[in-house]
Amino acid sequence: MKLKLTKSHIQNLFKFGLFLCVVIIIIQLFPSADSFNYKYEVGKPWRHELITASFDFPIYKSDEQIAEERAEIMRNFTPYYQIDTTVIKTQYEKFISDFQRNNGYQPILRNTIQQKFNKIYSRGIISAEEQQKLFSEEKPEINCIYPDRLTRTVKVTSLYTPTTAYNEILNGGTVADKNLLDTYNLSSYLIENVKYDTITSQMSEKELLKSLSLTMGMIQSGERIIDRGEIVTPETYIILNSLKMKYNEQESSFSQSYISLIGKIVIVLGFIVLLFTYFYLFRPRIYESYGNLLLILMLVLFIITLASLTIRFHNSVINYYMVPYALLPIIIRVFFDSRTALYTHIITSVIVSLMIDDPFLFLILQIAVGMLAVSTLKDLAQRSQLAQTALYIFLCYVVVYLSYTAITEGSISRIAWMPIIYFAISSMFLLFAYILIYLFEKIFGLISSVTLIELTNINSDLMLKFAETAPGTFQHSLQVSNIATEAAKKIGANSLLVRTGALYHDIGKMKNPGFFTENQIGGKNPLLERDYEDAARIIIDHVTDGIQIAKKHHLPEQIVNFIGTHHGRSKAKYFYNSFINDNPGVKPNEAAFTYPGPTPSSKETAILMMADAVEARSRSLKEYTEQSISDMVEDMIDSQIADGQFKDSPITFQDVEMVKQVFKEKLINIYHTRIAYPKAKEETPSEEPTIKEEEEEENTAK
Repeated sequence: MKLKLTKSHIQNLFKFGLFLCVVIIIIQLFPSADSFNYKYEVGKPWRHELITASFDFPIYKSDEQIAEERAEIMRNFTPYYQIDTTVIKTQYEKFISDFQRNNGYQPILRNTIQQKFNKIYSRGIISAEEQQKLFSEEKPEINCIYPDRLTRTVKVTSLYTPTTAYNEILNGGTVADKNLLDTYNLSSYLIENVKYDTITSQMSEKELLKSLSLTMGMIQSGERIIDRGEIVTPETYIILNSLKMKYNEQESSFSQSYISLIGKIVIVLGFIVLLFTYFYLFRPRIYESYGNLLLILMLVLFIITLASLTIRFHNSVINYYMVPYALLPIIIRVFFDSRTALYTHIITSVIVSLMIDDPFLFLILQIAVGMLAVSTLKDLAQRSQLAQTALYIFLCYVVVYLSYTAITEGSISRIAWMPIIYFAISSMFLLFAYILIYLFEKIFGLISSVTLIELTNINSDLMLKFAETAPGTFQHSLQVSNIATEAAKKIGANSLLVRTGALYHDIGKMKNPGFFTENQIGGKNPLLERDYEDAARIIIDHVTDGIQIAKKHHLPEQIVNFIGTHHGRSKAKYFYNSFINDNPGVKPNEAAFTYPGPTPSSKETAILMMADAVEARSRSLKEYTEQSISDMVEDMIDSQIADGQFKDSPITFQDVEMVKQVFKEKLINIYHTRIAYPKAKEETPSEEPTIKEEEEEENTAK
């Protein structure tokens, strides 16, 4: 048996693959070390559950303690230097050779200089910079390694520098000897013979640092560490850090990392599959559109990515509560519906809660905020609504957070106030939703209620030109808009979208307004002077002309769709029937009398088709009674159903009946008979109306 894949199966597999890609990306966004993912600070209350040691672990010293102990060890460390006493003979003979060449043999001065050279080089000459460094590091002594490999401890103050050695040679002699020696550059004979021994010093440092212990005690398995509400002391902070280090060491093992990864995959996959199933079963309009799916999944990934980044770089400035989580339900609510917005927001919040240290509080906050967001933005009609919603969300954050903290802490002094600042920042970010809504409209071809409100402004340039060029058609459009809006409200369709589509549905008549009866003021209809096919073409062209005008003025595709479908695939029946009547036996060219379509594909476009036909037909009634209006509405809509105009629309028979009822009520209200006001007679104030006159006025009123 061969497995046959249909186009529908392939599309479903592709969409499921898209959701799997989202799962993989989310798994990558999870923080790497989440086994001990608690946040705590010294002096702040512990906001999590009771922590007890599940295994023995050492208490590791803090970095500050280790640095302090290391500094103490290094303060007592004596560095090693190499001293070269063999240079005495070389430097002395070099000086004597130069001296005797110029001054001859002077045994007394020669012996004095030899003694001083021996004294200076025996003690050692060190550079002034090196000596100053030892003084700054508070090193009073150094270990000098002599050529015989013996080490002696020498005071730094006993060492010569080139300057003090120079002065030592000059001191103690006669004035004549000083003047004589001063003629020589003694510095060239006094070289540094005490130099830092890097290798020996580093080896000695390592040996000393081996005695430095990184731990200071043990925590036994089962030992209590800290419970909710207790203040984190410096000692407890060190213990918690030690426990976290131990957890991280255990996580490095392959088996534990593998198990943790499986857990993440299962739970994330489960929630994303729930989202996939929701779209498939309850929101087929979203599921069938790749653009809609991509938008929602992008928003989910955007929020989770921001949360992941703030968790990874969490510090006193950056916190995961700064992320504008309410952006997700706000944007989805604007483009789709409240249920989808809240469902997606809750799933996203649950996934983020798996990454943070206090998931219970996080979920309570986000669920409350999500419900508030979709409730306050039932219809986004003004920019100010976003600011109001942002304020309400901030207040919701604060109230829920303080209430929860009051329950868990039981004391005002234990409440952490910093999260309120994070909530304020998050709420401020929500003001950027308007920009995002505009971008998503352009990128994904969606339309928001804000845009629809702007398009329904009859004072716009296009609407004013429409009213001026084709005043009768404009009034017809207003009338259709009113009755279609009421019908849409009755059956739960998008009334704002219907209202906007109705205003623009006949905009193509602006091109040739004089050919349409509603714009003609007396005189003959110019269409009656043309043959039937040509006249039908002019009438039908208002659809294609309307689409061209709409695209020229960059109207959204959804509004253009109303223009193209408001006649569906129906015929210009006046000219079609006239052709048949005047040409018996001749088969008419069906295409010449048929609108290009397509037929309505949504409840909204179906409502407009019915409203347009009913409103136009109502103008040709000879009398306006409840019965005549009711019969006209029934006949008009039933004929559209019989023609198959609604076969591609999801509208039900129950919806159609409700729409009919609304149309009847609205048209009866529009065309109800009015009281004929009596004319005032010229009479004296004292005259009273006769009984007959009163009866006549009463009958007139009736």
